[in-house]
Amino acid sequence: MRKTSLDMVQEMALRDPRILFIGSDLGPDTLKELKVQRPKQFLMEGVSEANIVSMAAGMAMEGWIPYINTIATFLTRRCFEQIVLDLGLHKTKVRLIASGGGLVYAPLGPTHLAIDDIAILRTVPNMTILAPCDADEMRRLMLLTPDVDGPVYIRLGKGGDPVVSRAEPACEIGKAILLREPGDALIVTTGVCLQVALAAAAELGKAGISAGVLHCHTLKPLDADAILKHAAPVVVTIEEHILIGGLGGAVAEILLGAGRAPRFARIGIPDAFADQYGSQASLMARYSITSENLAATVTRLLNQTHK
Repeated sequence: MRKTSLDMVQEMALRDPRILFIGSDLGPDTLKELKVQRPKQFLMEGVSEANIVSMAAGMAMEGWIPYINTIATFLTRRCFEQIVLDLGLHKTKVRLIASGGGLVYAPLGPTHLAIDDIAILRTVPNMTILAPCDADEMRRLMLLTPDVDGPVYIRLGKGGDPVVSRAEPACEIGKAILLREPGDALIVTTGVCLQVALAAAAELGKAGISAGVLHCHTLKPLDADAILKHAAPVVVTIEEHILIGGLGGAVAEILLGAGRAPRFARIGIPDAFADQYGSQASLMARYSITSENLAATVTRLLNQTHK
């Protein structure tokens, strides 16, 4: 997914002289074609992420559209003040491409796990947050980012994730995509958890349970209209993020704010630092972010409604 996003930056920059790339101590082969053909649109800075964000804000104020890429935890935790004051407050057109969203960097431990990035950036006015589910959706969303007014955060998975998205309906920032019609239940998901949601819905279907799947590739602004339109008697959210401040909390705010009270559950990472090293898959299993647990949760809630 990272390669796809950077390839798209290069492709867009070669067509649009306003677009430039800023990297933070990345490899020498990064966007080599752009570096050679358009050297003024390629900058490689050192390990100074906060400075890079402020620099990008200044360039955006001069008419550029900068795309920054580095590790997600460095972009969010380390640069929060610069993001708030230089990007959010001034509504600058800076795009933050965050590598390793969620549990991707599991081998490196809790310092590198971006499990709170969505919660952090949901608090910033004027911020758009994107979490594509696979490389194909990444490509479609990236083409829309130059026109977004204000800063954009793009959360990347590890790459090589199964392609589960569809070209139709067309991607639109701020609009969720319904991939399965709801009946008994609705599963709301984002990012790479879409593949988990689809697998769970398929298993539930074998048991005679109709579970819809609503994919929110845009977490801010979140598509409240779609959530309310498709909400079923049971609603379950699943995400690769801590439960505090993430997708599940945002969906609950929307439902309760509209006076809706379905049987509801959230699946995600608990309020704790990771206590294990391993792989993305092993930590997702550790926190029960799995199709098996999702299907079991939907079934349990449905059985409660039938008492």
